[in-house]
Amino acid sequence: MSLRQAIFTTIIITLLLGPSACAAPTEIPPTVTVTAPPPTATFTPSPIPPTATPTPLGCLTQPGRLETGVVNSTDPPQEYTIYLPPCYDQLTDQRYPVLYLLHGQTYTMDQWIRLGVPQTVDEMFFSGESVPFIVVFPNDDLWNLIAGTRFGERLINALIPHIDAAYRTLPDRDHRALGGLSRGGGWTAEVGFGNPQLFGSLGMHSPAVFNGEGIRVAKVLRAIPQENRPRLWVDVGDRDRELKSILEFAAELELADYPHEYHFYVGDHSELYWSAHVQEYLTWYAAPWNPEVQE
Repeated sequence: MSLRQAIFTTIIITLLLGPSACAAPTEIPPTVTVTAPPPTATFTPSPIPPTATPTPLGCLTQPGRLETGVVNSTDPPQEYTIYLPPCYDQLTDQRYPVLYLLHGQTYTMDQWIRLGVPQTVDEMFFSGESVPFIVVFPNDDLWNLIAGTRFGERLINALIPHIDAAYRTLPDRDHRALGGLSRGGGWTAEVGFGNPQLFGSLGMHSPAVFNGEGIRVAKVLRAIPQENRPRLWVDVGDRDRELKSILEFAAELELADYPHEYHFYVGDHSELYWSAHVQEYLTWYAAPWNPEVQE
């Protein structure tokens, strides 16, 4: 039986016999958007479409959904958007891997959404390429204010614990990944290498980091025990304005003997470049969560 057939069989059995019939989720939920907010969050759900879940199996033909929330316990409050996969509301006993994607400087949490992440993961689930997973898009629009320098602290100490408490995640490093583009890639390096116990994978897409900081970076990399080193992906275009610092970073990875994937593509530092590689990025993040996928 193919992975796709197995996924559809599992979901149908679960929806017909109840949540206890099976533990593996996969395919497509309604576009219903109202979810009871956790104690520490305030949600701004989208309207409920009139045709959501017309039959008990309606989630098999519906895409995942987006909702927004805010963690009010931080100063300033930490906003986010979250993608919940197909059948999230029906398979209430199912838990999911989670991917955090950080946007670039001067942009907001909708950047990765505009680049096509929700549609791409929907297609991955429909085709059987991947098991379903959750995607979180944290907001970091205070980059030019003092509060912006504390984004990493809010992410680690408030947002991740909130997401694990409010949503049905698999709250361990092997099922949690972090990635970002441009400034988001810089945050991924700082937060990910500083907290390797939290993330199984780190993705840095045209990361804006490390210019002239090679010695410090090398010390950080070498300090991470081999068994705690997250999987690592780095990519950059041949006309990227951050190319010099990224090449410096790649050299430090080699010197530190840190296993990683380095991809040198044609392109510049732009959304056109990143959108062209969204499918590759998401396939790489999801690979450890799919037993039949060989990297």
